Amino acid sequence: MRVALLAHEQFPDRAKTAQGILRYADYDVVAVLDRETTGDRVAEHVPDVQDAPIVAGMDDVDESIDALVIGIAPIGGGFEESWRPDVRTALERGCDVVSGLHYFLAEDEAFAALADEHGGDIWDVRKPPEDLTVSEGVAADVDAEVVCTVGTDCSVGKMTATMELVEAAREAGHDAAVIPTGQTGIVVEGWGNPVDRVISDFTAGAVEQMIVEKGDEHDLLVVEGQGSIVHPAYSAVTCGILHGAMADRLVLCHEAGRERIHGYESFALQPIPTYVDLYESLAAPVNESEVVAGMLNTRNVDGDDAAREAVDAFADELGGPATDPIRFDAAEVLEAIR
Repeated sequence: MRVALLAHEQFPDRAKTAQGILRYADYDVVAVLDRETTGDRVAEHVPDVQDAPIVAGMDDVDESIDALVIGIAPIGGGFEESWRPDVRTALERGCDVVSGLHYFLAEDEAFAALADEHGGDIWDVRKPPEDLTVSEGVAADVDAEVVCTVGTDCSVGKMTATMELVEAAREAGHDAAVIPTGQTGIVVEGWGNPVDRVISDFTAGAVEQMIVEKGDEHDLLVVEGQGSIVHPAYSAVTCGILHGAMADRLVLCHEAGRERIHGYESFALQPIPTYVDLYESLAAPVNESEVVAGMLNTRNVDGDDAAREAVDAFADELGGPATDPIRFDAAEVLEAIR
């Protein structure tokens, strides 16, 4: 499928959905929409993903595309009115529109009418299925080994760690699958439950449902983590995933150099051993689990030597193996979880 990614004023650092699609989705990305970096190419900002031109809007995109994907999700998941002309143009062309916002585009009367008139579909990725319910506490009963990525904060690389672990496992001959819990993972994998939009009582059940569905089909399931257990806004989602997954192993994700919680800078991050203790102690009453390895996002570290030093320091704090799966590889972490 040929797609354009909307990422106005956020590409690349705050457009993690766009970056995830560029790196992992089976899409042909024709263009990225970003008014701030118009005229550049993706490779000038993110060199190790598929390349595409960066343009000002849908008027600059080839009419042969199949879909426009909203590649950013601001805090709160709201819709910026400045995006409306691009979405409208896509729908007028008969394109599908994919959105991971909390604002459902299919419930916008103007967009719904255009989709109906021109034959396009609107996929609101964060709209949960209607059959979700509370957890039964049975995820630990599946045959597969279950691993969950957890974080020191939001936007530290949990989705990336999940995808890289599954890819490494498959390359090593294991039958592995992603359990997608967020908009990016769901778009990449084509299925999943958006746990941050689920009724809070059903969060653990939404994760459990996916694990039960896939748990006897694969040897390894890697659950895409969300938020952080100390996040002042998102900790409830993190806890729901942790208890619903009943994971055998945990992989702690962190970004090198980050000291404050993103978007809530009055809150400091905790020492790495504190996170290990918190996640293990919170998991234990439901299903004992252990932080066995770490993934460090070193995107803001210059040079591989400095990045390796940062990874080694993180591993020492963690008390286990660690890597940056983009800069290096995930083999040592994969061995720890297997």
